[in-house]
Amino acid sequence: MIQRLTLNDILDLRAYEKVRAEMRQEVIDLKRVRRVALGTMISIVFENRATMRFQVQEMARAERMMRDEDIQAELDVYNELIPKEHELVATLFVELTSKAELEEWLPKLAGVERSLQLMVDEEVIPGTIDPAHAEQLSRPDVTASVHYLRFLLPEQAASSFVDRQVRLFVRHPAYEAKAIFEDGLKRSLAADWQIS
Repeated sequence: MIQRLTLNDILDLRAYEKVRAEMRQEVIDLKRVRRVALGTMISIVFENRATMRFQVQEMARAERMMRDEDIQAELDVYNELIPKEHELVATLFVELTSKAELEEWLPKLAGVERSLQLMVDEEVIPGTIDPAHAEQLSRPDVTASVHYLRFLLPEQAASSFVDRQVRLFVRHPAYEAKAIFEDGLKRSLAADWQIS
């Protein structure tokens, strides 16, 4: 069973400062394994409890949160991005850096967040937009640079996930790309579900 984050998981500001560098490096290393490039403009990072804990810690640090109520509000948001059993939750990044690129490509890529598919062998698993963020981030005429997606795997696909071929596709009129999952990524994702 996937554990949600609680107030007890979040260090106070002084305690966090003492371990921040180490925790940050651990999350950087974890995300390096869990990042998938889809062509030159889009990447996906698969989230889990550790990445969300770090996100809440960083938000609490940046906002100087001292009250439990404020931290709990962040936990309520980010707990929704911790994958449940047999689920993958990902952050999609449109990786454009210049203003000219953003102005050109964000309108061209409108709806890209609805164009991702995971294939486990030949089984197609469509990505769905996280409902809590869809209203804020999805518009018909332009896309945002960040989206949150979910892939719910059928039980059989999840139970044999590490041993099967896994591919991720983006199929959009203005952009197509695919990636094949390496064994290290598959093991990392399956570990989130406590699959052996």
